[in-house]
Amino acid sequence: MKRRSFLPHALVSSFAIASFCSTALGADKKAGAAPTQFRAYVGTYTGKKSQGIYTFTFNSTTGEVGKPELAGEVTNPSFLAIHPNGKNLYAVGEVAAVDGKKGGGVSAFAIQPDGKLKLLSQASTVGAGPCHVSVDKSGKVALAANYSGGSVVALPIKADGSVGEHTSFVQHTGKSVTKRQSQPNAHSVNLSPDNRFAFVADLGLDKVLIYKLDAAKGTLTPNEPAFATVPPGSGPRHFAFHPSGKFAYVINEITLTMTAFSYDAAKGALTEIHTVSTLPAADGPGPKPGWSTAEVVAHPNGKFLYGSNRGHDTIAVFSVAADGKITLVQNAPAEVKTPRNFNLDPTGKWLFTEGQGSDTIALFKVDQATGKLTATGTKLEVGAPVCMKFLAVK
Repeated sequence: MKRRSFLPHALVSSFAIASFCSTALGADKKAGAAPTQFRAYVGTYTGKKSQGIYTFTFNSTTGEVGKPELAGEVTNPSFLAIHPNGKNLYAVGEVAAVDGKKGGGVSAFAIQPDGKLKLLSQASTVGAGPCHVSVDKSGKVALAANYSGGSVVALPIKADGSVGEHTSFVQHTGKSVTKRQSQPNAHSVNLSPDNRFAFVADLGLDKVLIYKLDAAKGTLTPNEPAFATVPPGSGPRHFAFHPSGKFAYVINEITLTMTAFSYDAAKGALTEIHTVSTLPAADGPGPKPGWSTAEVVAHPNGKFLYGSNRGHDTIAVFSVAADGKITLVQNAPAEVKTPRNFNLDPTGKWLFTEGQGSDTIALFKVDQATGKLTATGTKLEVGAPVCMKFLAVK
């Protein structure tokens, strides 16, 4: 039986989700062997070429991909997260209201044996324009960043995987130096490796706000220090920890730069190391009309870091030094238009770019010695793809 999702005309059925964020769950058939078979879930903006969340299969040994299929019909599921148990998937919905309440929403799904999704519940994010969602490592709470609303919200996850009404909501205040930064714009929320802190990159404030997380209670309280800053006018967007947990990286949308931080795990504190351009030297530093950055992903081996340039339509490849500093080594053509999101597969051997403007996904081979990317020529068609997550197939 079909159930209604965010908008009255949008129906949800059982299906498999495809999303492009780097999370691998599940186990290989052979005990102790690393998974090689994955299912990718892709979040999209819905319209003529997309009806919701899509999914396809991927073999990390051969690079073979399956044909994308609609996993779930839902409105504007722009960002996804998978529960640590591998049984549930969560999607933000960039919509005007949920159940008559102003603000966007989070949908909770059960992942079916065939990879398809079954809607369990939906809850309001209270603020407008949710654009990012994360699930804490204990699987007890989902956290969402509201871009238009400039806020962050915590939603409890129940035993059956469904989400309940919010248990914590924090409204950001203030502004920064450019016309775009006249108000707060929370753009992502990520958890520390030890699950004690939540980091919210706010484009409008030029800050990464830091909160203490009580996952059992589903609460967020300001940390001390309460934030880290990036150079004025940068516009911090997405955030990624280095696999060692000693460093973190923020990609800045407005200035097309990447900021490297050292991380004090005991205090939950970030200290800037340096900020570098995501563009080739020939393009010069600073903002470029029509260009912006989007996603940042750290390679699982800790040697490389990747960022996407929209307009320039490239993936910036950085080498990572022992002290956390980064050096640009390649700007690989993304082979898609407007690479808002991209992701490495869980093995780190492959990278997928997603073209929001071209309705395509492209596959690249990752050089394990240099981190550089080589296009494979493989492309998939998905309408306005903007997020990808991976789930290991048992």
